[in-house]
Amino acid sequence: MRAIPGLSATTVDGPLEAAAGSTLGRPPGRCTFARVLAAVPCIAALACGTGGAPPDASTPGAESPEVFTDVAERVGLDFVHFNGMSGEKYMVEMMGPGGAFLDYDDDGDQDVFVLQGRMLGDGKTIEDALIPPKGPLRARLYRNDLERGRDGAAVVRFVDVTDASGILADGYGMGAATGDIDNDGDVDIYVTNFGGNRLFRNNGDGTFEDVTRSSGTEERRWSVAAAFFDLDRDGWLDLYVGNYVAHRTASNKRCFAEAGYVDYCGPKAYDPEPDRLFRNRGDGTFEDVTRRSGLGSAFGPALGAIPLDANGDSWPDLYVANDGAPNYLWINRGDGTFVEDALLAGCAVNRDGAPEASMGVDAADFDNDGDEDLFMTHLSRETNTIYVNDGHGAFEDATVRTGLGAPRERCTGFGTAWLDYDNDGRLDLVVVNGAVTLIEESLAAGDPYPLRQKKLLFRGGAAGVFEDVSARAGPAFELSEVGRGAAFGDVDNDGDTDVLVVNNAGPVRLLINRVGQDRRWIGLRLVTRDGRDALGAWAGVFASDGTTRFRRVRTAGSYASANDPRVLFGLGDATRVERVEVRWPDGSAEQWSDLPIDRYATLAQGTGR
Repeated sequence: MRAIPGLSATTVDGPLEAAAGSTLGRPPGRCTFARVLAAVPCIAALACGTGGAPPDASTPGAESPEVFTDVAERVGLDFVHFNGMSGEKYMVEMMGPGGAFLDYDDDGDQDVFVLQGRMLGDGKTIEDALIPPKGPLRARLYRNDLERGRDGAAVVRFVDVTDASGILADGYGMGAATGDIDNDGDVDIYVTNFGGNRLFRNNGDGTFEDVTRSSGTEERRWSVAAAFFDLDRDGWLDLYVGNYVAHRTASNKRCFAEAGYVDYCGPKAYDPEPDRLFRNRGDGTFEDVTRRSGLGSAFGPALGAIPLDANGDSWPDLYVANDGAPNYLWINRGDGTFVEDALLAGCAVNRDGAPEASMGVDAADFDNDGDEDLFMTHLSRETNTIYVNDGHGAFEDATVRTGLGAPRERCTGFGTAWLDYDNDGRLDLVVVNGAVTLIEESLAAGDPYPLRQKKLLFRGGAAGVFEDVSARAGPAFELSEVGRGAAFGDVDNDGDTDVLVVNNAGPVRLLINRVGQDRRWIGLRLVTRDGRDALGAWAGVFASDGTTRFRRVRTAGSYASANDPRVLFGLGDATRVERVEVRWPDGSAEQWSDLPIDRYATLAQGTGR
């Protein structure tokens, strides 16, 4: 990509409906177990093996080579998800939850918000739950009280501030979207639910107000994905809400596995629900523009969504990952309307012409050619898929040539992101996994929730080929859990990306990156003239070794989760940054020179050259 045309640093701060036809898939083929320990059996690798008792992921050994260490319990993240299952096999109980990184108190570090479930089914009580709850049945907000020890190392501590915050999110939580809806500099939260979404406005004093009804953003369908982006470039964040299927517990259908036992249904057992698009009026209210914008002309079972500029025209487009149906690429015409172009663009179905069970999704310039490519997670019998952008909005399924076509471990992926975990300048991939139909071997071994699978880490290579390095990622990647949401951000402000994993019917994990800070990096927080995070801004870092890397500012992506809006650039062997170029969401561009490395810089619109 050429330098941005028209471009002084500012401050620097730290039923028999059928599992057989179910898109969510059949159980994997039979394997031979190696052993059974407790309720977590070990199965063959091709089924995304659930290993026996792993080492304690929160206690790294002195010579441990791990990339990530789980510190959740140690730092005060005591959240355990409850899915409300009672044996009825309600589809919703195995789909959530997500979580979020956000700096709700604007103190410079990332706080944590996680979604909770509740008991499902009319007449059902907690006594009917197969796995009892271990905490209050509402979403939780944890404040990060980050400090520096005497040796300069980060000390991360989280405090549960849910009660003090005023957030009462006690619905059946699915996901979260974050963004500043009123341009007051404070991050607000939109919560998607299985019935009755909620918008919480940040008051700027540590408390939130439920403004769902007054803002006009009510939605009572089963929502999972949501994304804030400025669709018309008027300076106010708009809201996309992705709805899934018309599943209701009162009309729950019975689906069966090939072996004959009752299993979870897939999306084809239910009708898809229409999505919603809300335009921000700038006065605290939103207007439903779904039909007028064109997004009402097509809808599918949406699970993932990410704003991007697919064709490089500086207008924000929207990619929607549908479960078992063709995905959508909504191209922004610049007049408030969109046209759906995924099939012609080559990113609706895979290279074989088949739709896949898209769950998590991310967009990034993984090949450093100045445009945004796509990655999404799928079922164990499919492949996770990469679509490479040609720079003009045409995509190629490059899964096979990038090394992801025949992974050694077959898993069902949910939360995901491109990240440079080792700051070598090349983007890597994290995939959080958990099955959606019962794993036969685990079921036979007595696992009360036989959907557990391991996480995966893929390292990006110089030739654009990914290597599975999960075995070297650390004990946390040996844990077999029902992984769903994953949020990505730098929780200890040391210049590398950490991961919040939110498990279904299990504990939250905070995976601290132990290797990225050992190489050079630069982090940017980009803010608009109003002082809010400039979601949609496109930043390029031109390094002293002649390399250029690009990142998009956004919080949306992954699965049912929201990410740190700051952008991180691993510099590899470069020792300094020649310049930084930013194209702002309104289309204007600026340039900065001589920014220091190995720290964060805040760049405000209107202060560059």
